Amino acid sequence: MNPDRTFGSQPTRLGVALARLDVGRGQEALYRDQLPELLGALATETRIASIKASSAMEGVTVDPGRMSGLAQPGVERRFRNRNEREFAGYRDAIDEIMRATELETVTVPYILHLHRLLFRYTDGGGGRLKEQENLIASHEKGHREILFTPPSPREAESLLVGLVGAYATASDNQIAHPILLVGAFVLDFLAIHPVLDGNGRLARLLTTHLLLQAGYGVPRYASVEQRMFDTKNAYYAALYQSQLQWHEGEHSIWPWIDYLAITLGEAYDDFEQRVSSRRNLGSLSKQERVREYVLHHAPKVFRMRDIRAALPGISDQTIRLVLRSMRTDGLIAPVDETGGPESAWTRTDAAD
Repeated sequence: MNPDRTFGSQPTRLGVALARLDVGRGQEALYRDQLPELLGALATETRIASIKASSAMEGVTVDPGRMSGLAQPGVERRFRNRNEREFAGYRDAIDEIMRATELETVTVPYILHLHRLLFRYTDGGGGRLKEQENLIASHEKGHREILFTPPSPREAESLLVGLVGAYATASDNQIAHPILLVGAFVLDFLAIHPVLDGNGRLARLLTTHLLLQAGYGVPRYASVEQRMFDTKNAYYAALYQSQLQWHEGEHSIWPWIDYLAITLGEAYDDFEQRVSSRRNLGSLSKQERVREYVLHHAPKVFRMRDIRAALPGISDQTIRLVLRSMRTDGLIAPVDETGGPESAWTRTDAAD
């Protein structure tokens, strides 16, 4: 990471986006002091959205009716397939980051530790650097097209060690805005592609880790991964543009940094809107709060525990009363008919 070449040509427009993120960081700190309970509820919802979205970006999807159960922390269940195992692995990795009272310094062993968590429920493969080539390809045009050729396995370790060291030095010396440093690190990490499988998920975990370490806590309360999934064409296009001539050291980080700054800014906008709307729930009756939450804030498929976590202090009896009423009105429907305490519900087209 050459600071002068990498950051010396920062576009003027980017300054506005970075200033927006700094304002969001300050606002977030106020909310943490004033509304800890509300932020705890947002964090619970965001966690599941992030696990789901980051996994789905790599084609790892699970049955919506199984998602809430698989997302429960520290639970090893009877997995139905490899997708569920990888989903649970991402759960464990993101939970370790989000629950850390003091985030670890990013080192090569720590990166491999996160990778080991990602694949802990599969038949191995986690926690090791790649031992064979892993090309970045696209099949969008009906045939395999190589978009980028990462460094060879024999180069990967030394490049990764160099990247980790360069980031630590740049961060300690504050040579650029923290978001620029995080973005540059992630871009190089993805170019190195140091593990055989899971590079994208690992990069998003490291993005969250480094953002939290730099004081930008928005990934806790508004899913950055969900935004990346929703804009995945722009995500991959920005990476492609910024990795052109990477091997020659003539690439430009700015397409990727622009994308990252815009995505984080939208996450902060959503976070502040969600805080504002949840605060307004306080003026409603308990039944009205449950109804409003289910219609406008709950996941499409939700369970009782989702409502309990979002609306502490409201009894199960009140929640069940509202759910029965909403089912009668055709606004929600059970995903199954077991009627147990963990039964899942979904909003209907009429509600949406």
